Amino acid sequence: MISLFDLFKIGIGPSSSHTVGPMRAARRFIAHLPTEQPIHRIQVILYGSLAWTAKGHATDTAIMLGLWGESPETINPDDAPAILNTLHDQKYLTVNAQHIAFDPEHDIILDTATTPPVHPNTLQFSALSITGETLLKARFCSVGGGFIVPEDHTEGATYTLPDMPLDFTSGVELLNRTQESNLSIADVVMTNEEVLRPKAEITAYLDRIIDVMMACINRGLTQNGTLPGRLKVKRRAAALHERLQATTFQNQKPAHEIMDWVSLYAIAVNEENAAGSRVVTAPTNGAAGVIPAVLRYYRDHCPQASQDGLRKFLLTAAAIGGLFKLNASISGAEVGCQGEVGVASSMAAAGLAAALGANPQQVENAAEIGMEHHLGMTCDPIAGLVQIPCIERNAFGAIKAINAASLAMHGDGAHHVSLDHVIRTMAETGRDMNHRYKETSLGGLAVNVPEC
Repeated sequence: MISLFDLFKIGIGPSSSHTVGPMRAARRFIAHLPTEQPIHRIQVILYGSLAWTAKGHATDTAIMLGLWGESPETINPDDAPAILNTLHDQKYLTVNAQHIAFDPEHDIILDTATTPPVHPNTLQFSALSITGETLLKARFCSVGGGFIVPEDHTEGATYTLPDMPLDFTSGVELLNRTQESNLSIADVVMTNEEVLRPKAEITAYLDRIIDVMMACINRGLTQNGTLPGRLKVKRRAAALHERLQATTFQNQKPAHEIMDWVSLYAIAVNEENAAGSRVVTAPTNGAAGVIPAVLRYYRDHCPQASQDGLRKFLLTAAAIGGLFKLNASISGAEVGCQGEVGVASSMAAAGLAAALGANPQQVENAAEIGMEHHLGMTCDPIAGLVQIPCIERNAFGAIKAINAASLAMHGDGAHHVSLDHVIRTMAETGRDMNHRYKETSLGGLAVNVPEC
């Protein structure tokens, strides 16, 4: 299993694979620089998807902030511009009392010609002497959701946890654990998490994640103007919010109005993500709006909502997200957007069903439905920006999640396609997908729609 602390992480937009992960990698590299010999220069090479979308996904700025010593969890997004301006002007880093040359314009190299051997999101850091000798080199893979793996390590080793009392690595095993223990999926996850840290700390973290998600929606509802990047996409959430509020006290409302509210919540989050603001990686930044939108739907539109229900939602969603991470991928560069919005929709469907009182079999069915109807979804962001089609796609993922939960709860949990089947199919579909449709901006909408 994967800890919910790893699946739900607080960071800044616009991309967990291209922003959060590279920032963590840069910070880790700086922390391990040798102190016994002088370092003259640091160079960074981006490969694959990181190179193709470096500007649009703000990978270059994330690396600069990480080399400066910032981390995604603690950086104030409002401080980032000043740091970046300083680094561009002075062209050096101060590490261990050393001034180390680093010119972002020349020392961040975009290698779009080399195919990385392990993962499409690969980056290399080198510390060089004044004669050009390599004093330290490190290569990392940014494998989705902000996870960073050294290229020469197996991914599985990175997620090794202590023995869990109710461990599971598949949907079948998860359902077996609930039957053996007579616990819900949320309680199974909580039981395992308590091996790692006290229950009070887990509950406090869940509440913190909920608060950040709701705050992100609230902020997104008030912001106007255009999003960064050459597409000049106009923010819509604030205007949409005003229109929906204007109909609040009308006696007759359109039957689909609830869908508009859910879409609004998702759009608000993903506009914030595109602007580089604080979001929760759930399970990625490109899909950061789905779970908050469905969580807000539960909180504000379901009469039985409670704080315990919100926690149960996230604990259940974490179980499902962990299965996708272990057995397939949550990286758009590896399997397309089915691994981002698709997984988020599956997680949200399961979480909502659990919060509304579904049994484990119905929850598993909801998760399966949520992913089954995202299979094959490509990742083709226009201009390499996490804006079109990403923002609206989160709205549709949230609506699908609610529909999936409803369909599952109208059944008894029995169904022909299991969650394990759909996870395996998603992984196979991702492997077969042409690389142009996996977060490179080389195919699909990215090449068929004019940028201006």
